[in-house]
Amino acid sequence: MPNFCAALHCSRMSSHSVLAFFRFPRDPERCKKWVENCSRSDLRDKTPEHLNKYHRLCARHFEPDLILKTSPFRTVLKDTAIPTIFDHPSQKRTIEQQEEENTPPAKAQRVEGNQDKDVENASESTNGQEATEKRQVLDKDQEQREYLRSLFDVVVMMGRQNIPLQGHDDKEPRSKAFTPSNFQALLEFRINAGDVALRRRFETSPASLEFCSSTQLRQILEVGEKCICEELLSEVKEARFFSLVVEDVTEVAGENRTPTFVRFVDQNNHLREEFLGFLLFEGDVEGIVESFSAEISEKNGLSMEDCRGQAYFSTGVHASKAKAVAVKLSERYPLAVLTPSSGHALNISLANSMDLTSVHLVMSTLKKIDAFFSRSPLLLDQLESAVSIYYQGNEEKACALKQACRTDWTRQHEAFEVAVDLLESLLLCMDSVHDNEELKWSDEIAHEAFVVSEALADFEFAMTLVVLKNTLSFSRAFGKNLQGQTGEVFFAANSLTAVLHSLNEVLENIDVYHEFWFEEAVNIAAALEIPVKIPRLFFRKQRPDAGDEIQPETYYKVHLTFPVVTRVIKELSELFSENHLNALRSLSFVPAIMSQLKFNTEETSADVYKNDLPNPETLPTELNCWKIKWKHGTKNVTLPSTIYETLQLSDVKFFPNVCALLKVLHCLPVLSLMEEKCSEARRRLTAYLRDTPPKHRHKSLALFSINCAVRVDVDLMVEAYLAAYPDKETREEPA
Repeated sequence: MPNFCAALHCSRMSSHSVLAFFRFPRDPERCKKWVENCSRSDLRDKTPEHLNKYHRLCARHFEPDLILKTSPFRTVLKDTAIPTIFDHPSQKRTIEQQEEENTPPAKAQRVEGNQDKDVENASESTNGQEATEKRQVLDKDQEQREYLRSLFDVVVMMGRQNIPLQGHDDKEPRSKAFTPSNFQALLEFRINAGDVALRRRFETSPASLEFCSSTQLRQILEVGEKCICEELLSEVKEARFFSLVVEDVTEVAGENRTPTFVRFVDQNNHLREEFLGFLLFEGDVEGIVESFSAEISEKNGLSMEDCRGQAYFSTGVHASKAKAVAVKLSERYPLAVLTPSSGHALNISLANSMDLTSVHLVMSTLKKIDAFFSRSPLLLDQLESAVSIYYQGNEEKACALKQACRTDWTRQHEAFEVAVDLLESLLLCMDSVHDNEELKWSDEIAHEAFVVSEALADFEFAMTLVVLKNTLSFSRAFGKNLQGQTGEVFFAANSLTAVLHSLNEVLENIDVYHEFWFEEAVNIAAALEIPVKIPRLFFRKQRPDAGDEIQPETYYKVHLTFPVVTRVIKELSELFSENHLNALRSLSFVPAIMSQLKFNTEETSADVYKNDLPNPETLPTELNCWKIKWKHGTKNVTLPSTIYETLQLSDVKFFPNVCALLKVLHCLPVLSLMEEKCSEARRRLTAYLRDTPPKHRHKSLALFSINCAVRVDVDLMVEAYLAAYPDKETREEPA
């Protein structure tokens, strides 16, 4: 987009004006009228395509009724708009033309003569040198913008196609590399393909292979990231209320970062989850909380006061730190309730949250098993053959397990039950692949099989798996309901008391339960032909006296069974705080749930969100009318069973408080995304992390790759770049 308005004698600049600037139309007839009216004779021989690409007129040259503001961020012209307002004598405003038509002939002749003289005098007084200088400035500015546009085009393309910036090995000095960086190579390709702006910049620069310095590239990436975030978050800001969904810590270019999604209800009442970026996860808990809040509030322009939910899924060594960050944020923002993430099974999240070495061993082994069998369908065939061997007399069980093997069973609610049933078959399969007698497998696959088999053939693994299976059996149905329909979520919240009661009963009778669980693990160990023993690490850390030799049963009760049960109770209590439970009880205002409750809903459950409502003082009256509407006026009508269906009702607008309350509830992370297209960003993140090595991941380029549906305006990025770096001193030029 050029800096100057194309109209003669108009010196307005797009970078120093709040006015909108409009492209010349591609329609030949309308474009011709634009050129005639702006009195630029040098543009008459230009094609509409050239004018559309390189020239603009500012909004001052159009009648106000021709300009439309489609959103706070976008101003457009009507399709038939013609510029009629100009300061030079050759083009007068419509009112002046009408006055001329009513002017007597003699006076009109004198006026026309005076106008001709004025035009002649103005032409004579115009300094030809000034016009030349203006044209040179315009050409130079246009050249700079075209050069920047080429750079942004390459960056956006690399992000969309997930092409890393560097080459095969970015750790090697450039002088030793056989090929240039991918970014450099693509710029060379554009030059060879005819990119005039890049070629001119290369030819006028000092002899060097660099078309764009590392500093300028960093600036371009930052501006591109900011622009795509602004485009994405404009809808979030319109919705106002949102929730944060944070995934497992991952490595991005040598830093620990957390993939973060923002969840909100858009203007069409669709629940959406969009990728916000990789947020830094380095330092102590306080530092991470400060960094997290600043990233959300200052960089992205979202107020944490409007955050109504947060969910974290973390594994391994980062789990306890992620939990501490969540608790700190909940203390600062009480309405940002901590909830389970609907994208993960509750039992898997509970197991990953435990800071126990033996549990970490089980969870990491399950991840290795999942990655191992995803390498080849032939490996799955090998596992199914092992299942057939062990379940020869139970065809029904064998079929069920084979079917489970073809799914991502390691991430599902029944993962630990399936793992116990598959344990013998898994070990047989891994041993067979590791032996590799028929030379069917590569050395890499054989080694991975050996690593997994070593973990499986250990009593600590078997015992931990049995304890997790039995402890989390009490929360299995509860977790499934949380990921079900709206009604199932509501009734699951009311069943939490029963789940906690059962777990507390286990804790009170831990000796009895542990005895049964230990016996089950011993039987598995006998079938696997592995010894029942205490972990070697325990003896390295703490050597008991010779006379106080600890028994395996006692060891696992103290160091495994009791801590696991205790942590599950604690985690469930923290995940379902009073504010969270009140929020889920407010789901009773969905008509189908109201009907099941015989319209005996608890109105006080919505008190926590009173300040989020447009008219909180009228809420009791409005809720009473809402109940009456569905109780007496809907015979033989199917009641809406989800928040989305309720919000789509035409008369829901007459219940503004109910509508606002349901929108706030809708964005809580515990509720599942019902539409496939609304969870596209999550699937693309999974693919990005799977396909991109850590050293080639880039937080800015990832936004283009994962948010592929977000509109990208390269011209807007160029303008944003020039606004951020207006002077040459603030931006690095090519070497």
